[in-house]
Amino acid sequence: MIAGVIAVVLLLAVAAYACGGGTDYGAGFWDLTAGGAERGKRPRRLIDHAMAPVWEVNNVWLIFVLVIMWTGFPVFFQQVFVTMWLPLALAAVGTVLRGAGFALRKQVRRLAGRRLYGALFAVASLLTPFFLGAAAGGVASGRVTSTTTASTDAWANPTSLLFGLLAIAATASLGAVFLAADARRFAVPDLDGYFRRRALGALAALAVLAVITLVVTHGDAPHVWHGLTHGVGLFFVVVAALGTVATGWLLTRPSGAWSRVTAVGTVASAILAWGMAQRPYLVPTSLTVAEGAGAHTTLRWLGLVTLVALVLVVPAVALLYWLDTQGELESLTDADLRGAGTGDEG
Repeated sequence: MIAGVIAVVLLLAVAAYACGGGTDYGAGFWDLTAGGAERGKRPRRLIDHAMAPVWEVNNVWLIFVLVIMWTGFPVFFQQVFVTMWLPLALAAVGTVLRGAGFALRKQVRRLAGRRLYGALFAVASLLTPFFLGAAAGGVASGRVTSTTTASTDAWANPTSLLFGLLAIAATASLGAVFLAADARRFAVPDLDGYFRRRALGALAALAVLAVITLVVTHGDAPHVWHGLTHGVGLFFVVVAALGTVATGWLLTRPSGAWSRVTAVGTVASAILAWGMAQRPYLVPTSLTVAEGAGAHTTLRWLGLVTLVALVLVVPAVALLYWLDTQGELESLTDADLRGAGTGDEG
């Protein structure tokens, strides 16, 4: 019973990181595709400004995932990190390099240095979610077992590759939706339209990839396919599909209100659909939640500590998000976007 509760908490933490951290990865994706120094100057300045107050706090959810996984499900943790050490190591390196690039590209004085750190931030924002998604695809397709050794097949298979592409599309859609909302808040209508169009394109790519993934999992991950097409998993698939349609419709409306809520709901529902589809397994069909769980006493203490941490952390993070989305932390004007500064040509 308690192992199942902790597993749900782990899944919710994964969903929180996918939505919070995913928005930042998506902003990095659009930084990468913004174009040259002059053409991409204004979108990049908006990205810098939008990410600055909250980009680091989103890693809180990643810490939650790692601690709960390591402490609550040590067998699962061992199998995943032994089998998927390469994509996870690349994702970890990407996370570090991405943060360094974002922090340093505005501080260096030379143009070459700003371009180098800007490219580092943007490329890492693309590769990190891909490798995390690829590792998740290896789990979903049952390729992470006690007898599996680290190999390319564990994460370079059809399900893993599609999960990686889905992660990129999901983060890109979240990033564009949030950046469009920031552009509206800062009264920059041309960037609002710029990011709305990209959000619609990312949503279309996400929908196409989701359909392809569903088809591929029929043969490559049959247990997950069955879970996605039946019961609670199917319910969340339908919610994610409705969220995609609702987000696209809201992006075509003048105000664009609530598009951030529906975009987050779409990605969160997709994560929950995957988690529910795997029940009762951590790794289909070789490791159940009960088999992968730690000692009962450990799980009880983990549940208590997690509850205390959530009571302390969630209100603070929610307040930070609210202050940021309401424009209470810092103002930005069109003159700022056009002005010359250390990061204008990064």
